[in-house]
Amino acid sequence: MITKEQLAKLIDHTLLKPTATLDDIDRLCDEAKKYGFHLVCVNPCYVSYAVEKLSGSDIKVGTTVGFPLGATSPEVKAYEAKKAVEAGAAEVDMVINVGYLKSGDYYAVKEDIEGVVRAVKETNPKALVKVILETCYLTENEKVTAIRLCMDAKADFVKTSTGFGPGGATVEDIRLMAKIVGGTMGVKASGGIRDLKTALQMIEAGATRIGTSSGVAIMEEFQ
Repeated sequence: MITKEQLAKLIDHTLLKPTATLDDIDRLCDEAKKYGFHLVCVNPCYVSYAVEKLSGSDIKVGTTVGFPLGATSPEVKAYEAKKAVEAGAAEVDMVINVGYLKSGDYYAVKEDIEGVVRAVKETNPKALVKVILETCYLTENEKVTAIRLCMDAKADFVKTSTGFGPGGATVEDIRLMAKIVGGTMGVKASGGIRDLKTALQMIEAGATRIGTSSGVAIMEEFQ
């Protein structure tokens, strides 16, 4: 059975609302320190601020790239990722180009991911890249293809969702991801995880990280 402290270290405490203010980021960072979360995930404009707020703690700062649609050009994604890592982001969650994938242009999808991976690793070799598949838009075959493309592109994690699409993480998708990557990559469940039961179901299915804006509620539910 997972302990409360172990669960906290699997949580990316997330605030990506367009209305998020500096006061909200302050609160997010304070909560992360209180509960011992692995990371706070914020929009790119707040990376350096969050890094400063969390100075002296072991809590990392993560951010998003090409968010939430994944439809910006590969060059812009790579540049955005580079600037985020320069600002102190330890982890970057990029959105896959869903349109490229559904068009069958797998080379373009892989190149898009590789560009971000390269930009991040050249800036900080220890920084991680997570690739958001936005699984709610994908068929089973497209999910499998996308996961394999992420593996080929040397990303560090596959991730289910942005939380901005019509669907979020499912146990079935996490099982599929975990089966295909076979421990060679991390698996992040994100989107619609609002309670302890759901978080534990995702972990049991193979998730190695949980992305949620309900981290505090989940931890308070833990007995």
